[in-house]
Amino acid sequence: MDFLKSAVASAIAKSSSFPYTIGDRIDLDASIWTLSNATKKDDNSPCSIFTFDLNTQRTFVPLAKNAARKLRTIRHPGVIKVLDVIENETHIYIATEKITPLSWHIRRNSLSEETIKRGLYNVARTLAFINGEASSIHGNVRVGAVYTSDSGEWKLAGFETLSSMNDDEAMIYTYGSLVPDSNRYAPPEVASGGGWSVVKKNPLSAPDSFGLGTLLYEAFNGNFPGTDRIAQPGKIPANMVAPYKRLINTNPKLRLSAGHFLEQGKKSGSFFETPLIHIIEGADSLGLKSEEERNQFLAELEELTDDFPEDFFKIKILPELLKSVEFGGGGPQVFSAIIKIGVKMSDEEWEGKLLPVVLRLFASPDRAMRVCLLDNLPAMIDRLPQKDVNNKIFPMMVTGFTDTAPVVREQTVKAVLTVITKLSDRTINGELLRHLAKTANDEQPGIRTNTTICLGKIARSLGASSRAKVLIAAFTRSLRDPFVHARNAALMAFAATADVFSEEDCATKVLPAICASLIDKEKFVRETANKAFDTYANKIKHYAETLPDTAAPAEGAARPATPTRMGNQNDASGWAGWAISSFTNKISTAKGEMNSAPAIPVNGATSTQTRSLPVSGRATPLANPVPDRPATIRLASTTTSQRTSVETPSEAPVDDDVLDAWGEMDDDDDNFFDAPAAAKNNTSTITISTTTPFDDGGEPDFAGWLAAQNKPKAKPPLPKGLSKAANGTSLASRPAAVRTQSAGPGVTAAKKAVPVANKRPVAVAAATKKVDLKPKDDEGGDDDWGAWD
Repeated sequence: MDFLKSAVASAIAKSSSFPYTIGDRIDLDASIWTLSNATKKDDNSPCSIFTFDLNTQRTFVPLAKNAARKLRTIRHPGVIKVLDVIENETHIYIATEKITPLSWHIRRNSLSEETIKRGLYNVARTLAFINGEASSIHGNVRVGAVYTSDSGEWKLAGFETLSSMNDDEAMIYTYGSLVPDSNRYAPPEVASGGGWSVVKKNPLSAPDSFGLGTLLYEAFNGNFPGTDRIAQPGKIPANMVAPYKRLINTNPKLRLSAGHFLEQGKKSGSFFETPLIHIIEGADSLGLKSEEERNQFLAELEELTDDFPEDFFKIKILPELLKSVEFGGGGPQVFSAIIKIGVKMSDEEWEGKLLPVVLRLFASPDRAMRVCLLDNLPAMIDRLPQKDVNNKIFPMMVTGFTDTAPVVREQTVKAVLTVITKLSDRTINGELLRHLAKTANDEQPGIRTNTTICLGKIARSLGASSRAKVLIAAFTRSLRDPFVHARNAALMAFAATADVFSEEDCATKVLPAICASLIDKEKFVRETANKAFDTYANKIKHYAETLPDTAAPAEGAARPATPTRMGNQNDASGWAGWAISSFTNKISTAKGEMNSAPAIPVNGATSTQTRSLPVSGRATPLANPVPDRPATIRLASTTTSQRTSVETPSEAPVDDDVLDAWGEMDDDDDNFFDAPAAAKNNTSTITISTTTPFDDGGEPDFAGWLAAQNKPKAKPPLPKGLSKAANGTSLASRPAAVRTQSAGPGVTAAKKAVPVANKRPVAVAAATKKVDLKPKDDEGGDDDWGAWD
């Protein structure tokens, strides 16, 4: 019959109407209850359930009902939290928070001294409340009545005989001896034959004080031999021996109450003066503390060691810290403590408890909090979903790039290295590069330096279509920075990113930029420049070894008839003749008037070019075709076949404004580090004529020059400006408004179209700058470097 009733009860517990799912059973010491793990069906949260069988334990029914009633009515942090009490015809169910019997930990000897002290502190504080404010006697204080929560706190239960002393018919008087093992743990005055009724003659706290003493003994020594053998303290700490003996005093009137036990333990230097207990007391009121008290609390939190249970921080301390940082003005220090606790949390716990708070804090306008968030990003980034980083965190984070506080801008630049792995390619090559272009020109030299370092480290995350342009422009600008560490950072960044540039870029753009740093005024910059130079020189050398010996066609193939040039020979005289021919051509073009030749059509336009100029149309690499003021003439562009460019295949289109923000490597950046340079409105172009349609690619024509020297000398041309135009009118006699104007300093062998009376353009030789072949005096001529001395 009993088996049938038990089966019916189990079926009821598993029915759909029962709000809990009962799981494994947990072994208990002598008790009228059975304890089982369980889950709540509504949210699958873990819990525990005490079960009492009304049919098989009729003798203990008053104790079970008293325990259920008292657990419902007494609310205290030191009492197990009751979720629900369900009673039917066969069973009483008490659903509580997830708990574990304390006896399990004591038997495994897994409790440290600090943990035991913290537990005893909780139990003593709970008993002080029951004996004082509640005017009641627990009457069943022992290891079997104490449980540990998920946070590691000791929680008091065993309310079978809890009675109010204001009640003349208190439960403990009648049913105190029915509790299992009551004779073993009973106080001496009860065990001596007086029964539980003797508690009326003694202080109300006496029975529970003795029970607290037995709990203290068993917690430190591992087992309870009986009331007659606990006089020897065993492993109890020395500073707790004296109060322990007063707790177990055979005279109930001389026993130390739980409240007095707490007072003695909290005295300066006493046994309850530990960092962990201070945190227990301070966490509940953290939001109400002053800044000084909060700092002291956080300092004590820093002192905690790994001996303390991690669950205590996650479940007990963390919620209070979160409330403090969001609503109590806890500030960055509290958030740093939160992150340290969060490191030991699982991904699910972190996402459920910390992620919502982090997202809200990033929207905070508090600069100190923003800097704290950026500092702690490395500890959080692995827990942050990529979607949240792109859509929520980075849009709020970019405001730091333009913040008025330099520290915020600097920390924002540093944080890019942390979030770069979670950003999309579109965000990196769009918004991020635009902001880094601004910080690369920041007024603070440290921010400019960190931007260079940042670009060097994220180089491989940039899009292939814009990577070389952006990096070369940024690093070459930093090489001209007056701040020495910025120049050094640019050289190191060049060395670290050598593999992302093509060999053509290395030879034509990177190495020329590095060469100027080889004679930097600072020794350590020169040393870094030498290392970077060697890296690129070796790369180019290895690449050159893979190239064919010559690009000339094989013997027997048809070759175009070209004049013999001494510059193509390999002997020393040829090399010298090349240099002389080059200078001779420049000097000859500076004299007299250049002969006009038929224009070569280029993309629908007309373009002419002299044989002594390179394809670019410049006489020398230093020539600046930009006039001093806007002009109406245009520079003829070369044909597509004449242009040579090396580009990395692009993976995705990049906005033009992003690339324009970085500018070109050869831009005029004299005022780059003073203020953002204004966009130059350069609408002037120059038309360059050539004497013959043959394009020699800018190679010096030394043989042609020799042939010209042997010809009969022709009549010297008229001086510049006095030659007659097609209609026979001298240019010198015309108004100044239609005369040829200089195209600006540095422009050589240039011609401009000048309007005439019949509205036909006339090619007039522009003034040229003579080449000074004398060595220059180096004093005061350090190029642009002198500006930063």
